[in-house]
Amino acid sequence: MPHHTPLIAAIATGFVLAFIFGALANRLRLSPLVGYLLAGVMVGPFTPGFVADKDLSHELSEIGVILLMFGVGLHFSLKDLLAVKNIAIPGALVQILAATLLGMGLTWWLGWHWGAGLIFGLALSVASTVVLLRALEERQLIDSRRGKIAVGWLIVEDLVMVLALVLIPALAGLLSAEPSAGSGEQDILWPLLLTLGKVAAFIALMITLGGRLIPWLLERSAGSGSRELFTLAVLAIAMGVSYGSAVLFGVSFALGAFFAGMILNSSQYNHQAADDSRPLRDAFAVLFFVAVGMLFNPSILLDEPLLVLATVLIIVLGKGLAALLIVLAFRKPLSTALTIAVSLAQIGEFSFILASLGVSLELMPEVGRDLILAGAIIAILLNPMLFSLLDRLQPWLVAREQRQPEASPTPASEPSDNVLPPSENAHTILIGHGRAGSRISQRLQA
Repeated sequence: MPHHTPLIAAIATGFVLAFIFGALANRLRLSPLVGYLLAGVMVGPFTPGFVADKDLSHELSEIGVILLMFGVGLHFSLKDLLAVKNIAIPGALVQILAATLLGMGLTWWLGWHWGAGLIFGLALSVASTVVLLRALEERQLIDSRRGKIAVGWLIVEDLVMVLALVLIPALAGLLSAEPSAGSGEQDILWPLLLTLGKVAAFIALMITLGGRLIPWLLERSAGSGSRELFTLAVLAIAMGVSYGSAVLFGVSFALGAFFAGMILNSSQYNHQAADDSRPLRDAFAVLFFVAVGMLFNPSILLDEPLLVLATVLIIVLGKGLAALLIVLAFRKPLSTALTIAVSLAQIGEFSFILASLGVSLELMPEVGRDLILAGAIIAILLNPMLFSLLDRLQPWLVAREQRQPEASPTPASEPSDNVLPPSENAHTILIGHGRAGSRISQRLQA
């Protein structure tokens, strides 16, 4: 190589291998996320051949985290959550508790400290947004009743994980297996209160000043007529708020980016901002998954196969069964319960962020991160198979629910799931659902 260019080498190899393995995964009707993780394993230190610069990959993955969290905030819909709040909020909280306790039970059996078990269990409790939304979109379920419940459930999980990312560093002394000298209640309470105070100040500033400044900046940028300037304004808001919040308030990059996305979502230009920033968000999200794959040691599959199996069972069976029972307890149809159970029977982005945070703070051993990554890859591989099985059961479920109507009737405004997918005629296709599209759809429904 004529020049020492580790940054270019890391980005180039990351993109090339991610494309190759992602395309192969897509060809096999699997989530491309599996391909991106495998690409990271290929350039990681645990496999022969080229090894990408670990420090640079970590920096790139941080940008990926910022843009991922910005995207989560940008698509955060309080309206969607409130529409299914009666089942999504208690259901998600109970399911998170159940999965966390199952994970802590496994780590207790391994002899880990309870703090490590808590982080491990939390990482197993949250589903991947990428995997869930893709599966629902492929089956035209996003706007269905069960799709809305699944998405609302996922929003609650994401909010809980954002809170966990804020609190874990502040509680590191309490969660550590070897607490530092003098780490009593007062020494833990003060950092916790200080962290919560900084977060509260940041949120207050974002709501008051950011709620006016960010939409104003977007409006001015859009009014310039320059698409490049508008896109630059969106990225400047995402990166600037994320970095500024970390420097001025000591909160994580992830929280700053999430709130920047939330505030931007309230602007009338939110759809354009989401579309214009999508290519860069997708690109750095790929690099994030590649960087996560670099941390994975594949030897865990041979050294600890039973632990990997136990982790997968918690993710797929433990979480899935908990979600199934919770939804049935709310007297929802079996098809709804099974869809949500299968949708949540996998883990992804937040799991990797929590695992990396736990290892970096020395709260969880590296084998815990390896188990989480192995469990994630296997669960994501299994997820399409579970959905295919559910698709085969769907005609039977529809016939069963038509014979046995549920106790609480579906509101007329809410789409019913007791129908098979629509045929390709006698209906209208509406592309776009902004200010004009939403009015057109209302007229069509009327």
